[in-house]
Amino acid sequence: MSETILTNAMLVLPDAVVAGTIVIRDGLIAEVQPGRSSLPGAVDCGGDHLIPGVVDVHTDNLERQVQPRANARWPSRSALLAHDAQCAAAGVTTVFDALCLGDLGFDPGRVQTFREGVADLTALVPTGLLKSDHFLHLRCELPAVDMVASVESVADHPLVRMVSLMDHSPGIGQYRDMARYRVLRQKQQQMSDTAVDARIAELLERRARLREPQRRWLLDRLAHRDLPLASHDDDEIAEVARNARDGIRISEFPVTLAAAQAAREIGVEIIAGAPNIVRGGSHSGNVAVTELIAAGAVDALASDYVPAALIEAAFTAATGTGIGLPAAVAMITDRPARMARLADRGRLEAGLRADLVRLAAIGAIPVVREVWRGGARVA
Repeated sequence: MSETILTNAMLVLPDAVVAGTIVIRDGLIAEVQPGRSSLPGAVDCGGDHLIPGVVDVHTDNLERQVQPRANARWPSRSALLAHDAQCAAAGVTTVFDALCLGDLGFDPGRVQTFREGVADLTALVPTGLLKSDHFLHLRCELPAVDMVASVESVADHPLVRMVSLMDHSPGIGQYRDMARYRVLRQKQQQMSDTAVDARIAELLERRARLREPQRRWLLDRLAHRDLPLASHDDDEIAEVARNARDGIRISEFPVTLAAAQAAREIGVEIIAGAPNIVRGGSHSGNVAVTELIAAGAVDALASDYVPAALIEAAFTAATGTGIGLPAAVAMITDRPARMARLADRGRLEAGLRADLVRLAAIGAIPVVREVWRGGARVA
C-alpha cells in the first residue's frame, strides 16, 4: 500500500476553501480532513492551494506543437510528447485532444495532424508513459468534403469521448463578420480580393450542398456511441434549439450572449474559452466570457489553444466576476468532468482519483508547483 499525506494546504472543496490535509492511498483520495497532520511523513504544502486535477474538454494545443512555425512541421510523436508535458505542467491531468476532421481549404495540414495524432495516441496511451490522461474530441467540419471519410476512420475508436459539430464557413458563427473574414484570409494566405471572393463563393456553394446531409449522417453514425455532443460557435438562437432537439446538449464557445442565454434557458450546457478571460476578451471580436459568467451562462472552461490559461482564468474569474474560488475551480475540474461523463475525478473527495494540483501565487497569478495524476507525481 502506498500513501502520501499533503498537509497545511488550502483545499478548494466544492463549496468552500478549507485549511486542511489530504491523504492519498493507492492512487485515490482516501481522506479529506480539516487541520494539519502531525505525522512525520506528511508533506507540508506551506499554505499553498490544492485543487483537483484540471479536466480540459477541448484543446487544440497539439496543432501548435505540430506546427510551431508556419513552414516548420514537427515530427508527430515528438509533438504529442511535448503537448502532453505542457498539459501536465499546466495542471491539466485529463486532456481531450480536439482534432479537426475535415478541411475547408485553408489548413490541409490538419488532416495529417488528425491521422498521426490518432495513431500516436493509440500507441502511447496503453503504455502508461504519458503524464496526463488523454481522450479524443472529434471536431467535425460539417461542410468539408473529407469529413465523412475522416469520421468513418475513427467513429468506433475507444478513446473518442466527445464530438463537436462545426461550421467555419464564411459568414457563419465565428466568421459571421464577413469583412473580418476577408481580412483574415488575405492576411493569412496572401490572397487577392478576387481570389478571396472566389473562395467564399466556393465554400458557400459547398455548404449549401453538403452541410445538412452530412450533419444528419454524422448524428446517425454516432448514435450508438451515446457520446456527449457539442455544437461549435453558436450564434443563432434557433440553431441552439434545433441542436438540442437532435440530442446536441452542449454549446461550445457560443459567440453571442443571446445564443448562450438561449442555451441556458433550455438546459444546454455551455463551454467557454479560458484564453478569452486571460486576454480580457475574444481574439475574434466575439462575446467576452466574463460577460457570459456574469449572466450565469457558463458551465465549463476549456483551454482552446493555451493549456496554461485554465487555472489562471479560473482564479481571475473567481475575483473578477464575484463567483468565488470554489465555483470558478469547478468550471475547470468538476463540471467538465461531469460533462464528459467521468465520474471518478474532478473533486477533492474521498474515493475519487488522486488527481491534484498544488498552486502558489505570484501576485494574482497562480503558479503550478506540483501535479499528481492517480497519486503519482507527474510535474
